Amino acid sequence: MTDFATTDLCDDHSDHLQIAEPALRNYGGRGQFHGPISTLKVFEDNTLVRKTLEQPGEGKVLVVDGGGSHRCALLGDQIAELAVNNGWAGVVIYGCIRDSADIAGMDIGVRALNTHPLKSVKRGEGQENIPVRFLGVTFTPGHHLYADEDGVIVSEKAL
Repeated sequence: MTDFATTDLCDDHSDHLQIAEPALRNYGGRGQFHGPISTLKVFEDNTLVRKTLEQPGEGKVLVVDGGGSHRCALLGDQIAELAVNNGWAGVVIYGCIRDSADIAGMDIGVRALNTHPLKSVKRGEGQENIPVRFLGVTFTPGHHLYADEDGVIVSEKAL
């Protein structure tokens, strides 16, 4: 599916969808994106974010549970550029990003709670490919995420 609207998907499949609470802002150059989910759970440490986005994305969406922290950024322009170059469809961060003006010009979907100019620490701590829960949704690796100007939804299978 290349063209979709989350509103239409909700109309047709609402019984089988999870719909995120409207707290994420759009920062990427791609307003609409979708793909299979990969997940990370980190806190104020973006080492695993970089490590993951250095790998081939194959159209996936990286969902990062950053614990909702507003004390530093988990994604900046250099890591976002890695994601673009490696074929990731998008990144959803329950936390902050930085370099938002540069990221807005990149061909990738990015949703986050807010911006923050401070970079994160680098301890290499966190968990990969586990279900994470925030904004009323459980993001499970392999499920499918759809995001556009109206919201973020998750389905167990591709729609």
